[in-house]
Amino acid sequence: MATPAVHASRNAPPPWLPFAKLIAVPAVVAVFLTLTDAFELQVLPLGERFLYWICLLEMAQLGSLAIRSSLDRVHLSPSKLVLAGFLRIVLLSVPVTLATWLVTALALSQPLRAVRLPEFYLPVVLVIAAMVCINQLVQRRPIETHSVRSSPESPQGPQPAPILSRLPHKLRAASLLAVQAEDHYIRLHTSAGSDLVLLRFSDALTELRGLEGAQIHRSWWVARDAVQSSHRESGKLFLVLRDGTKAPVSRSFTRALHESGWF
Repeated sequence: MATPAVHASRNAPPPWLPFAKLIAVPAVVAVFLTLTDAFELQVLPLGERFLYWICLLEMAQLGSLAIRSSLDRVHLSPSKLVLAGFLRIVLLSVPVTLATWLVTALALSQPLRAVRLPEFYLPVVLVIAAMVCINQLVQRRPIETHSVRSSPESPQGPQPAPILSRLPHKLRAASLLAVQAEDHYIRLHTSAGSDLVLLRFSDALTELRGLEGAQIHRSWWVARDAVQSSHRESGKLFLVLRDGTKAPVSRSFTRALHESGWF
């Protein structure tokens, strides 16, 4: 049975926030490049110099967001994800380099000389790579785990998540509500209490496959049906679990979790 989402529309990010984030990073970088006379554009008036940079950087920002969005939809190991992101950056930098070359020649009233293309390529790659990294950090996708449904091929039914075997006997009959990282240990929060287990949080996320839930913070995973409500304290968002535990929600995961109906 599907678990209803927690209704807390007051916690939803304002509708203008994505647009603000879209222009914020390019605008800050554009101001810096304008004031530092990057690419020796001091021959242009200050306003025209800023317009030059903001146009090119917004183009790079849109491309970086497209790259991040495409990476969010693929399920790869961290090393392969980095390689996939690098290849996307290298390819996207080609049309952005052409646009930069063209706009620069027009802005400075210079002839279009193809020999100058290579000198634009590396700076474009670095700018797009920086924006991809920033967007990836600001809008990371949380790790989600899902329950396993039985199939005709497995007549014994779905196997329990491996992490449940780590529960002490006194908690075996309880339902798992959340997993919290504590140094080299994890704390397993259940409906009958909690206990510490020696296990890395990253390994725990792997063993949670088979349970419906998601990582909501760098050190918290929460079961979907354990969430009772949500609220803010001092600007920070928390999910309140059935046992009263308050689990913090990372700012970088807020938008993705909101889109998935968590709050």
